[in-house]
Amino acid sequence: MAGRAPLFNPSAEALTALYAALLARYGRQPWWPAETPFEVVVGAVLTQNAAWTNVEKAIARLRSRDLLSLDAVLAAEHDALADAIRPSGYFNVKARRLRSVCAFLDDAGGMQRFARRDLATQRSGLLAVHGIGPETADDILLYALDRPVFVIDVYTRRLLQRYRLARGDEPYEVLRAGFEAALAADVDLYQQFHALIVVHAKAACRKTPLCPTCVLAPACPGGR
Repeated sequence: MAGRAPLFNPSAEALTALYAALLARYGRQPWWPAETPFEVVVGAVLTQNAAWTNVEKAIARLRSRDLLSLDAVLAAEHDALADAIRPSGYFNVKARRLRSVCAFLDDAGGMQRFARRDLATQRSGLLAVHGIGPETADDILLYALDRPVFVIDVYTRRLLQRYRLARGDEPYEVLRAGFEAALAADVDLYQQFHALIVVHAKAACRKTPLCPTCVLAPACPGGR
């Protein structure tokens, strides 16, 4: 809307209090569920517009067909790869995106060499890959490479809007920068905070909120 600057400047106190309330309610989260950093990369691509239960099915199919490695993905025929990830939906599109990010990582010398690059180079490189947007790139950076970047998703926007910390329609980079400016660059904190927001959004802060069951309701301006 004209005249409304897309600002997001939360205080450290507000975000810390929000995190503490979520942690007290749900406890530490086993997040991101993956056996290897490469599996995180795969999951980050497959979870685009997909429920995580379906992503798990697709990853299990990749594993059972010996396709859960960078070299195997690059060597696979498109149809074979697409069929393996079919449960995640949009499988032809995602097969191309998965091959693109694998080709990028291969050109970078593999996961281990790519992990040694500085954060700015890693992020700009991932964002240049076809089909890799900010959320997917930051999923990879935070959960596969343990880099201190805060992931912004639809659940985060919803909670921030209802909690009156943001409008909710700010650009991705504005919200990410706001979190990172207010909070210390702590990988574990960022991983747990993001995971707790997702868990809370599914349990209470849904599209139609379940405010009577919400631990945040007493302090939430948007509570009903």
